[in-house]
Amino acid sequence: MKVMIDIRDVHKSFGGNHVLRGVNLQVAEGLTTVIIGASGSGKSVLMKHMIGLLRPDTGRVIVDGVDTASISQRELTRVRSKFGMVFQGAALFDSMSVGENVAFPLRQHRRLREAEIRRIVAEKLKVVDLEGVEEIFPAELSGGMRKRVGLARAVVLDPRIILYDEPTTGLDPITANSVDEMIINAQERLGVTSVVISHDIASSFRVGDRVAMIHEGVIVDQGPPEKLRHSEHPYVQKFLSTWFAKGE
Repeated sequence: MKVMIDIRDVHKSFGGNHVLRGVNLQVAEGLTTVIIGASGSGKSVLMKHMIGLLRPDTGRVIVDGVDTASISQRELTRVRSKFGMVFQGAALFDSMSVGENVAFPLRQHRRLREAEIRRIVAEKLKVVDLEGVEEIFPAELSGGMRKRVGLARAVVLDPRIILYDEPTTGLDPITANSVDEMIINAQERLGVTSVVISHDIASSFRVGDRVAMIHEGVIVDQGPPEKLRHSEHPYVQKFLSTWFAKGE
């Protein structure tokens, strides 16, 4: 299977804080990879390296065959166009309707007639099971619906990779389950590669084809969810123990 994102021995420090300490991770094309870990473990810093917002001090980040650590800003912009981003709080513009929110990247990056923009917006909203909501404003939507609009906007330029930043944080269990279904459906319907940053164990095991546990700047174990469930690594066992204690 093709590797879409290949992270090789990546180190990153901020002053005296050595955040990433030799991360190695391969993200397979067409699958969902979840990066799980506690707050401060390096998850978000790793994600920023994937999309090129940060560059490693040492190591390589190869996206679809391109080493992003050694390319120009113009080339990096082309690599970033392969990504769509779904933010933790959906990050919608409250002053814009749903349709205007989803259309925003199209108006920024494409020269299209209004009729074509409306067609594409309707198509992407249908993908996330939100038909006919173009005139509604974000304040009128539930948390789960806002996430769906955020996903529709993220895929409106047909990216090959979708990054989800803590998609279930702050949501009640029913809404969190609906967001998990959204992630699974998007992967199946669009055939995209998905990377999910999370500390939600239940969600990670539901949506992930592969799960990677990061601890103190290193991937300490990775593989299918079932492998992580039975990990022999002491930190993974400790991290999962509370979840198992709840009978999950």
